[in-house]
Amino acid sequence: MDSFAEASLPGGLTPFVESMVGYRITGARPGTHIGMPSDTITLVLSLDAPLDLVGADGRAGCHDAVIAGLHTGPALIRHDGSQHGVQLDLTPAGAALLLGGPAGELAGTCVDLDLVVGPSARRLHERLSESEGWNSRFALVVEALFAHREATRQPRPEVEHAWRLLRRSHGQVPIQVIAAEVGWSTRHLGTQFRHEFGHSPKTTARVMRFQESRRLIGQGRSLAEVASACGFVDQSHLNRDWLAFAGTSPTRWIHDDEIAFVQDATAARAPS
Repeated sequence: MDSFAEASLPGGLTPFVESMVGYRITGARPGTHIGMPSDTITLVLSLDAPLDLVGADGRAGCHDAVIAGLHTGPALIRHDGSQHGVQLDLTPAGAALLLGGPAGELAGTCVDLDLVVGPSARRLHERLSESEGWNSRFALVVEALFAHREATRQPRPEVEHAWRLLRRSHGQVPIQVIAAEVGWSTRHLGTQFRHEFGHSPKTTARVMRFQESRRLIGQGRSLAEVASACGFVDQSHLNRDWLAFAGTSPTRWIHDDEIAFVQDATAARAPS
């Protein structure tokens, strides 16, 4: 039987973690789940079996615990119809908290969590595997990854403000407008933004528009309606960005990826 649970995050954790979800899926069709580009950094602690992953950078591997940085292409998760684990969607600040450096250092890559936080990742995985009940597992994750960490660096306020403006508009605020609001040239904004997040403001805006389209498509909205709402020129423009970011069309994604809405639960909850 499938089961899902979402953690109630402590208030002090919300700047760093957008969501933490436990999931157990059985009986789905074996296949490939697409890990979509988004504005969060994905951390997965896999239970029962390692995660069979081909990252957005094309590197394949099996991981007990993996963190995937911001990316602009699909990550492919091969499965036998079963998935069991805990997934966290981290903000860039959350990734920086674990890294001790900018989230951009992880951009486009998937790496074992122990390369980021050290041997404690292995101990956490072992304890999760031995634990029962989602609440106890969530508590273990919070304790192991966040309870004893302090933010050692902060991005420049202008870069944080630019990120918030883009995110609030789902990528639809023109970059020139953002640059003017923070008092920088578009070139300087691009340099600072790329250093912090790994991608340019323009690329990030495209990803955010794509992410919002994924959320609306998941709600059953028509493609023409979604294209208009998300700032695409037309439905063909929407489809081109889907092929670029997801490697598939929206229609085929819904048909082929039976467990799509597990990993993409955060997109469905994203603020409008």
